[in-house]
Amino acid sequence: MKKTLTCIICPNGCSLDVEYDEESVAVSGNLCQRGEEYAKEEIRDPHRTVSSSVRLLNGDLEIVSVRLSKPVPKAMIFPVMEEIRKARVEAPVRIGDVIIPDVLSTGADVIATRNAERG
Repeated sequence: MKKTLTCIICPNGCSLDVEYDEESVAVSGNLCQRGEEYAKEEIRDPHRTVSSSVRLLNGDLEIVSVRLSKPVPKAMIFPVMEEIRKARVEAPVRIGDVIIPDVLSTGADVIATRNAERG
């Protein structure tokens, strides 16, 4: 099979031509090694990071922004988002606070990306 990807790892934005089958992945068009690694992962086991927000209880804001501490398998995005949607956190919150540890056993924590005070 053939696929064309745009590498998102560095500012070059290389257009990657990828040929793959069950056993191998061949990449061309990359200007650095990271592009080849990106393409192989994207074909075999794509991961994504998630940014969202969580409801804040007794805070000066209604919500606090969050993100994952590391990317999760692409297939887990919607289940992870559902867990984030259900979460509530009590103020105060500090950047880096773990809101949901090891969300859905992915190895990624949902962490706060904004400070919020008690309201």
